Amino acid sequence: MLFSSTIFLFYFLPFVFCINYLLSFSRKLQNIFLFIVSIFFYAWGEPYYVLLLLCSIVFNYILGLLIQRNHERVKRKKFYLMIACLLNTGLLFVFKYLYFTISTMSHLFGFSYSLQPIILPIGISFFTFQALSYVIDIYRQQAKAQKNIIYVGLYIAFFPQLIAGPIVRYTSIADQIENRKINMRKFAVGVCRFIVGLAKKVLLSNSLAIVVDYCFKASANLDISVTLAWIGAICYCLQLYYDFSGYSDMAIGLGLMFGFEFEENFNYPFISKSISEFWRRWHISLSTWFKDYVYFPLGGSRVANSSIMVRNLLVVWSLTGLWHGANWTFIIWGLYNFIFIFAEKLIHFEKRKKYPLLKHFYALFIITIGLVIFRAPDIYDAGVYISQMFGFRTIGLICSSTIMIIQEFWIFIVAGIIFSTPIAKRINYFLVYKKWYHLEKLFSIMYPLVIMLLFYVSVTYIIKGTYNPFIYFHF
Repeated sequence: MLFSSTIFLFYFLPFVFCINYLLSFSRKLQNIFLFIVSIFFYAWGEPYYVLLLLCSIVFNYILGLLIQRNHERVKRKKFYLMIACLLNTGLLFVFKYLYFTISTMSHLFGFSYSLQPIILPIGISFFTFQALSYVIDIYRQQAKAQKNIIYVGLYIAFFPQLIAGPIVRYTSIADQIENRKINMRKFAVGVCRFIVGLAKKVLLSNSLAIVVDYCFKASANLDISVTLAWIGAICYCLQLYYDFSGYSDMAIGLGLMFGFEFEENFNYPFISKSISEFWRRWHISLSTWFKDYVYFPLGGSRVANSSIMVRNLLVVWSLTGLWHGANWTFIIWGLYNFIFIFAEKLIHFEKRKKYPLLKHFYALFIITIGLVIFRAPDIYDAGVYISQMFGFRTIGLICSSTIMIIQEFWIFIVAGIIFSTPIAKRINYFLVYKKWYHLEKLFSIMYPLVIMLLFYVSVTYIIKGTYNPFIYFHF
């Protein structure tokens, strides 16, 4: 079930709100209800794989209790943690990487196989990582094992962040499960945040997706100009950003409506002046997860031997690439990020304060090239597209398709570029802290009208059945 669908917006969500409100006299009953509707939400799109999600909840619940009960028995505690890690990563490997591994080995060693591609359960990478953080935090004594299996299930399967994040740490939500506070202000902020995310997805990401698909198809047919290749690459950066940050905004907004406060997942990544900074601003929950559960345990960057730091970075970025999908393009993309982040650390790039504008363009250029690799179906197509961006195998500098795309989609491209910067945030700052009273009063009147207009236009696009893929559902 998509957030950007009429069945979710006008049937599922109002029903859940109404029943949740009627149960406000009992937090326990609310939690049971939210867990049940979350399982229904997942089963709507994955009627068979919902059993997989339920199994994940049960065995992580049991292993969490076993780890806590054996805190004084170090060997036994480590054994249960190892079992938890093997079960979770094994689940992920079978459904996401088994076919890729066998097909790769088949090409390398020349044997035949009859295994068919396995349909990937939606959101498996997200709920598996949440489950792993739950048992690892219990092992580290950073969290206590939850004795109520429904509450563990609610943490892992809560529908706002179940299928595309953000990846929520148990330590940040454990107290909220039983003691969250719901008020009108939090609810109103949540509604506005949800609508902004919906508009990002429906109006910007979906519109830019049409441009991106056209450009990559033209590239495959060698019917693309240099300008059009760059437009397609830039639009894909914006499409991916508005797709995923839009979903994160909707998830955070829904969480607020039910009293939960999730951490931010994006912080205007395209204003970055380095690749390292970009990854502190993009998909923050994933970067933080790898930092806390892989990079720091390996030793991080504070190691005596620089070769160990290289190893640590290499492991993290290889896994980051693989997390996004079972394809060599994702692995290459992960290694591509590793090269630039390692180089930046080697020369202390971020400590150099000169030429900020040049550094900004450097970051944007490297990010754009990297995301072409990320988007391409295979390494060959990625190489072809990148070569076309620099004038090879094209039909010239500009073509009629370039003019057509600009004429039809310029408003979405310009809006996408403008709102990828913190312009709205800065306007709000000036209104609130600079005490521009007249403008603040006008803003207080206009803001709800703009939000209602965004919702109306977004719903109009949804009803018309416009292009509606959620990219991160594939991860």
